Formats: sequence, C-alpha cells, structure tokens
Amino acid sequence: MEQAFRYRFYPTPAQEILLRKTMGCARLVYNRALAARTEAWYSTQIKIDYLKTSSLLTEWKKQSDLQFLNEVSSVPLQQGLRHLQKAFANFWAGRAKYPNFKKKHHGGSAEFTSSAFRWKNGQVWLAKCAEALPIRWSRQLPDGCEPSTITVKLDPSGRWHVSLLVDNQGIQPLTKCDKVIGLDVGLTSLIATSDGAKIANPKHFKRLRFKLKKVQKSLSRKKKGSNNRQKLLLKVAKVHAEIADSRKDFLHKLTTQLVCENQTIVVEDLAIKNMVLNPKLAQSISDASWGELIRQLAYKCEWYGRTLVKIDRWFPSSKRCGNCGYIVEKLPLNIREWDCPKCGTNHDRDINASKNILAAGLAVAVCGANIRPDNLMVKGQLRKTHKGTKQKPKS
Repeated sequence: MEQAFRYRFYPTPAQEILLRKTMGCARLVYNRALAARTEAWYSTQIKIDYLKTSSLLTEWKKQSDLQFLNEVSSVPLQQGLRHLQKAFANFWAGRAKYPNFKKKHHGGSAEFTSSAFRWKNGQVWLAKCAEALPIRWSRQLPDGCEPSTITVKLDPSGRWHVSLLVDNQGIQPLTKCDKVIGLDVGLTSLIATSDGAKIANPKHFKRLRFKLKKVQKSLSRKKKGSNNRQKLLLKVAKVHAEIADSRKDFLHKLTTQLVCENQTIVVEDLAIKNMVLNPKLAQSISDASWGELIRQLAYKCEWYGRTLVKIDRWFPSSKRCGNCGYIVEKLPLNIREWDCPKCGTNHDRDINASKNILAAGLAVAVCGANIRPDNLMVKGQLRKTHKGTKQKPKS
C-alpha cells in the first residue's frame, strides 16, 4: 500500500539556493514544453508526446542562454515532462482542463526518483546536495520502509515541505464491526448521520475572512513591484495557508473517526463541480470541502478494510419519506423540517436524507439494485464526456 509521509524542513542557505534553482528550472522546462506542444498542435495539428519533449530538453541544454539547466539534477526536469504528459492525457480523456503555465509566485515543487537521492540512516541526501536535508521528523517512517520518490515543495507562504512516498506493508485492517452509517453532507451541518447526529460545519474561511480581508486591502494599496507589496503577498499567503491547514486537520480527524467506528459508510456521489456554478452557494460549498471529505473516506476505507458505498446523485434522499416512501414534488432549501402528506411523519430534512442514503446504499451493496427514481428520465444524464477547450498559444 503506497503511503506518503509529509514533513516540514528548514534548508540551509546553500540548500535553499540549489532547491530554488531546481524548481525554477523545472518550471521553465514545463512551460517551454507546454508552449511547444500547444504551438505544434495549432500550426501542424501534430501531438507531441513525452519522448519528443525529452529530446527538446536535450537541445535546450545545449543552448548558450540555457546552460544553467545543467547545474541542477536532470531528474526533476524529466519528471516535470512526465507530469505534463499526464496532464495532457487527462485533458484528452475529458477528466481535466487544458494544462496551464506554472507561475513563480505559486511556489514550486521538484520530484526526485530513487536515482536522484540517497537514503541512509534515516536521512535524505538529494542530488547535488552536500548535506542531508534538515527534516523535522514529526513521526518516523514505518519499520522496513524506504522512500521510492521524494517531492520537495515550497508553498506560497514560504514553508518548505518534503513528501516521502513509501510502500507500507504494515497497514493492517481494523477489527470488523457491525455498525453501518449513512452520511448526508450539508452547509449548516457538515454531515448528518443516519444515527441522528449532526456535525457542525466549522466554516474555516468565514472564520478568518476578516483577517484575510484586512491584509488584502493593505495589499491593494501597495505599488506593484515594490518590496512592501512582496511582504503583503507573503502575509496573504500565510492566511490562506492557515485556512487550508485548519480545514485539512478537521477533515482528517473527522474521517478517521468515521472509518474507525463504522464498517460500512454510505455517501452520495455528488457533482460538486456543477454545484459550485451556483454563485450564491459556491463559496460555502468550497469552504465545506465535500470532495476532500469523500476522498479521504475512500482511501482510508481501502487502507483499513472498510466499505465505502456511493449512491446515485439523482436519488431523492431529501424528498423521500423514510417511513412510507412517498416523494414530495418540491422541497426548497429553506425548509429544514417537513411533514409527510401521506403518513404525517415529521422529518428533519438532513437526518431523513441520511437514513434514506443508508437504505439505498445497503440495497446497492447487497444486490446492486438501481436506486435511480423511476420517474427520472435518462435523457440529459448520459451526455458525451466534456473534452474541454484547447488553449491557444500566446502571441
């Protein structure tokens, strides 16, 4: 089971110069290869693959104005080209948009495979680095595990992180239990469970938005290119990092608790990309981070021998009465409680939805039943995969 361990580290001045130069070269090679592939497609309708861009990299290293590419390890440059190839593969398959050019102020990253680093006595020596990385080991790697890939990342707030990818055979499934649970995600309550519990939405962005607004307002008054503007950019990035860290920490604790306590977890397969197109709810949905919640549940269930069931997004979990099965015609978002017109049962909207999600998920898990509502036509749901739009080369 592949597992990544992420740590903070504090490079020496010499290491920081080399790492920044490596990231800059990797960014330059990535952007040049992207421009070359884009230009080739629009001029001659030819798709350039990874092998061609690798040949272009060899030619670039021979140019007099690009001799600095030879001063860093060639592995991160080649890995950048492989990442570009994967980005194009996702684009042509309709899974992602056209690749964008990388920008310096976004930070940077460099990936080193086993041929570009040395692992000895629990220390890491990167290619062309004379000293081991001063990593702050917040936790030790599992016994018998050695990293196969190391990724060094500088985030916009100025923090350095190193990620060690290992093949961890020590992950053991948890003891089986009989508890099953259905989850209904929301905005007021992040999740409502079929047990009748509700987990409040922390709203990390809303909690820190005034702090962010203050530094962004100061940033807008600074002259572009000035040192004061660079200082404010760093402050803005630190506030964003604080929001992201608090959100990730909360989700990890919540998903770990859910996986440890339940054998089967049922969720809805939501089209979050479509939901954030609503301008009134986009910010709240993004802050809730439903996609990250489900992603963490998926891989943690795989690690620990739990079952995650995703039901059809068109299943009317909120509109269906959990007692008699009656489906109301309309149920606006402002209605949080409703009475069934047929049996008169009073329902809490979120709790009722979570119970219906659990029932539908168990039906899918046991017999593969189709839980799509009978009166919902298939037309418009099986559309062709969106291929995205190609980016024209800049003049």
